[in-house]
Amino acid sequence: MTIPADAWTVREAERTDAWDWLAFLLGVFFILVYSQGWIAPIFGVKLDEASSGMIRNAYLPAYAAGIVLLAMAPGATLAALLRQPFLLALLGIVALSTLWSIAPDQTIRRIVAVYATTLCGVVLATRFRWSTMAEVLATANAVLVIGSIAWAVLPPHNGIMTELFPGAWRGLWVEKNALGGNMATAFTVFAAAALLAPRRRVLWWIFAGLALALVLLSTSKTSLVSLILGAGAVGFVWVARRGPVSGVAATWAAVLGALLMAAFLLFASDVFLELLGKDATLTGRTKIWDAALRQAELRPWTGYGYSAVWDDKSGWGPLAWITKEAGFKASHAHNAWIEQWLGLGIAGVIAWGLFYLQTMGAAIASVFGRAGAYLALPFLVIFSLLTLTESIAVTYHDIRWSIFVALAVKLSWPGRE
Repeated sequence: MTIPADAWTVREAERTDAWDWLAFLLGVFFILVYSQGWIAPIFGVKLDEASSGMIRNAYLPAYAAGIVLLAMAPGATLAALLRQPFLLALLGIVALSTLWSIAPDQTIRRIVAVYATTLCGVVLATRFRWSTMAEVLATANAVLVIGSIAWAVLPPHNGIMTELFPGAWRGLWVEKNALGGNMATAFTVFAAAALLAPRRRVLWWIFAGLALALVLLSTSKTSLVSLILGAGAVGFVWVARRGPVSGVAATWAAVLGALLMAAFLLFASDVFLELLGKDATLTGRTKIWDAALRQAELRPWTGYGYSAVWDDKSGWGPLAWITKEAGFKASHAHNAWIEQWLGLGIAGVIAWGLFYLQTMGAAIASVFGRAGAYLALPFLVIFSLLTLTESIAVTYHDIRWSIFVALAVKLSWPGRE
């Protein structure tokens, strides 16, 4: 029996399609897991010690998904990582912090978690083109949008808050700000997918509209500001890529807008805080910052170990002093930069700062040369804003850290454009 010459090509294409679909589904899966949008529906809004162990184990399938994607392209993943010396240095400091951690057992366990979370970002970048990666993220976020709407609309309306902020939507998460923040970044992801995958642009623009509606329903003003900035970044990239003249005009407009915003925050911060509905302490955040900085100054070079501070139950460690000074117990530093100093010391702050600057510089440069700027710059604008009030850098089991790593790696990786 003679096999037609083109039969092998057809079979090879079928195998390629199958692997691509598997990779796509695995990417969607671990993004959904790291979104944490499943915790409240399954375990309830108020978590206890018993559920914490089960939640930790629930992340293991996401680890496995990342390892499978790594196995699909181990050489490309290693090559991409070698282009990220600051990320490797940062992860190395995280591992070394076990030596001086005040809770080495917790640090070791969480090192595994942050490595797995980071790995998922790396393989996302090395496995997919920009357009496909945007649709992986968009598909996962579409599931979260549909789930949030269903969880709020269908009885018993668990997706709507009834205590602290009655009537505000929280969707699949514990509180409204989590819904608002996730939907603000989802909006930019949907917009990028619509622009990078025009065959499905109508679908993705519909979901972008739904994400905007959920931000408004969450009543989170900070999230609304984030969405506006992200949308502005999308518009900036679109205009800048129209041609040299429009690119120059858009750049000058962006610089002028940034300067005006900085001046507004510097000279009229009270007005800005009033618009956001915040007090001068940013809902107690400045108290946490002051207290955390005082503890960091006691061990400036090493810190207290990766993720070792906030679960300390000794009653005499840094958490006890932070709680005493702030007047309440915090779960993190509410600032990505202070968090690194507190856990990893000055070396950790420097490594994170260099990694961040490298990524932002590459994103800005990509505006004039790579279509991936539609995805990278808007997300990074929102991420940068959130680092000032949330500890979202070098975090484990967090969708935002995975996406940040994916964008950082993709911006410096020439493969699969």
